[in-house]
Amino acid sequence: MNTIPSTFDVIVVGGGLAGLSSAIHLSRQQLNVLVIEKNSYPKHKVCGEYISNEVLPYFNYLGIDVFALGAKKIDKFQLSTTKNKLISTSLPLGGFGISRFCLDHALEQKAIDSDVSLIQDTVDDVRFNNEQFTVVTKNQKQLKSKFVIGAYGKRSNLDVKLNRQFIKTKSPYLAVKTHVKGSFPNDMVALHNFEGGYCGVSKVEDDKINLCYITNFESFKAFKNIEEFQEKVIFKNTYLKQVFKTTTPLFEQPLTISQISFDHKKPIENHIIMCGDTATLIHPLCGNGMSMAIRSAQIASTLIVKFFNSEITSRDALEKQYLREWNTTFKSRLKVGRIVANLFNRPHLSAFLMKGLQWFPGILPQIIKRTHGKLMQIE
Repeated sequence: MNTIPSTFDVIVVGGGLAGLSSAIHLSRQQLNVLVIEKNSYPKHKVCGEYISNEVLPYFNYLGIDVFALGAKKIDKFQLSTTKNKLISTSLPLGGFGISRFCLDHALEQKAIDSDVSLIQDTVDDVRFNNEQFTVVTKNQKQLKSKFVIGAYGKRSNLDVKLNRQFIKTKSPYLAVKTHVKGSFPNDMVALHNFEGGYCGVSKVEDDKINLCYITNFESFKAFKNIEEFQEKVIFKNTYLKQVFKTTTPLFEQPLTISQISFDHKKPIENHIIMCGDTATLIHPLCGNGMSMAIRSAQIASTLIVKFFNSEITSRDALEKQYLREWNTTFKSRLKVGRIVANLFNRPHLSAFLMKGLQWFPGILPQIIKRTHGKLMQIE
């Protein structure tokens, strides 16, 4: 095994979509990059696994062909309420379905091919002093870098060390994900509401169907296990009951994560540039979290490259520019996402909203547009 150096231009904490995308981007620009990821590849993750087509130009730049990996092209959308009212529309830009197991593995291989250093370890602390970071890992490594990108996901012990505000508040949400085999349109992503949550359904590679739902943990605790919760709550939505009852599970047990927080997060903490879910979490109801992670990686990487090329002259200027671009790109999407999620968390309001959408079907594509971006531009 090759010995890695102790000093890098950039250290990326977390090797998911944002972390690996940024690492490949930076390495292509001749920067010395290390990714520290606590898990081994490939690994299934709790995720909706639908990505907007807005990322395709950037993936092309990174050398990732999702359709060669088996991704399903998706251009149709279905939405149902807890009262089983259904509305369908086309997706303004379209997207694709691909599993995190497949996509993260492809990005890992591309990162290795791009001379990115990767280690499997857990980051215990990140310190900043005299314009340099020291990253301390569980295996007692002390690594130095000019910049650190935080791309370690929804929550981590590192958030506690950084004294981030959101980590101090207990979050009431639980997410569950599984893959199944059965019949479902290749070109559709569906979002079905049930009391206390909602479930996304879409195809990924190899004709697998991804089922991923999020619910209030207090509602879930009233039942003895996932199976009982699904039978007594989720299956009241007849569309979800049909999908679950007529398909064959591919996982021995569903994957679960808890303590999901939708509280505001700062995109920069202690000079660490946060990307993806580490910087913010859009409600799954908006179905665009993965695209936002990839876009945030591009913004951060582009600015870091400009710094090393002396186009940006100070860390302070870089951080201010990142915050400006982050807010311009995501603030409106997040606001619309919160409004939509709040509406669907209230049964009477969601029923009223669905009637409005049925009367004026052109509104739904406009809402979708407001939570998605345009095709990413390559600088």
